[in-house]
Amino acid sequence: MANNKYDPVLRDKVIRLHLEEGRTIKSLTDEYNLGNGTLQYWLRKHREECENNPQLKTETDQMLEIRRLRKELAETQKENEFLKKAAAFFAKEID
Repeated sequence: MANNKYDPVLRDKVIRLHLEEGRTIKSLTDEYNLGNGTLQYWLRKHREECENNPQLKTETDQMLEIRRLRKELAETQKENEFLKKAAAFFAKEID
């Protein structure tokens, strides 16, 4: 089966990049030269394993939370930069 021709360490790394960093299936498939459907198969198997393994489910939930928090942080940083520029603009107007 196709799953056996890939290193399990690579599989775990690619799954983590997808779950934690939000990388797209296409970008990961292209970057790691994976066969068509391989990553989708791995993700399906990972979800099935999560149903039977509470520790893996917890780790997966943590990866998803990290991704959510990173996205939230990036949005907050953009808002902060905008506010700094607006404050500088209005400070010039006052002078």
